[in-house]
Amino acid sequence: MKVGLIGTGNMGTILSEALIDGNAISPSEVIVVNRTKAKAEMLKHKYEDIVVANSIDEVINNSNLIFLCVKPSDYYSLIQENKQYFKNDQCLVSITSPIQTTWLEKLLPCSCARIIPSITNRALSGVTLTTFGALCDQKWQKQLKDMFSQISVPIQIEEEITRISSDIVSCGPAFFSYITRKFIEAAVSETLIDKETATKLAEEMLIGLGELLHKGYYSLPTLEEKVCVKGGITGEGIKVLEKELDGVFEKVLQATHAKFNEEVEILKKDFIV
Repeated sequence: MKVGLIGTGNMGTILSEALIDGNAISPSEVIVVNRTKAKAEMLKHKYEDIVVANSIDEVINNSNLIFLCVKPSDYYSLIQENKQYFKNDQCLVSITSPIQTTWLEKLLPCSCARIIPSITNRALSGVTLTTFGALCDQKWQKQLKDMFSQISVPIQIEEEITRISSDIVSCGPAFFSYITRKFIEAAVSETLIDKETATKLAEEMLIGLGELLHKGYYSLPTLEEKVCVKGGITGEGIKVLEKELDGVFEKVLQATHAKFNEEVEILKKDFIV
């Protein structure tokens, strides 16, 4: 099978590296193209058997499975300019949440799917969110599930929970990295610990926390109960968090949903006539 990637920005690169390192695909199966060719060449420096194409139509014509890893605003024009190259037996995969599979199916003759990755997939872990078009061939559905099982836990979702699922899976690492960074900054500013030590401690704590959950020793609620001894120091910290974080995450989700809805309304003007 030949796998094409159109766009080798952050997520296109992360996705290709994860799939190759997870043995879901081999470098010799991959053909990539990017607006700035030097970025695509960077992948070839790492995996020399990758083919760097000179054009988008070259990727489409030489691929069975095609990942479209460009900005949502570029999808419609890119598809319109190249739709004549797509064939019935191919599969196009969108990796961005605002683009709906129903929109793609109206424009293209091939199977269509959406798979939203996470930066955690680069470590061959975390979740990928899958949505298959109504006309997506069962063969491709199985192929994609098997492929992404090599680098993640694929979870099939319905359209109505796309945004919140993506908030948790894709945006979550950035949100919790930000919170951890602010925790580290506070530790340095309020105590004698240096930033390097505080960062190392925080990173190892997060790795250990992930292992506890992954190995099933605790759930999030039971873990909190084990650490938060009644009347202890952790409990005093939790009291502050309960007070100060009240409503914060609701506001975060309101902001991401508002931006998502804004993008969808803009994109609809092109995709839905």
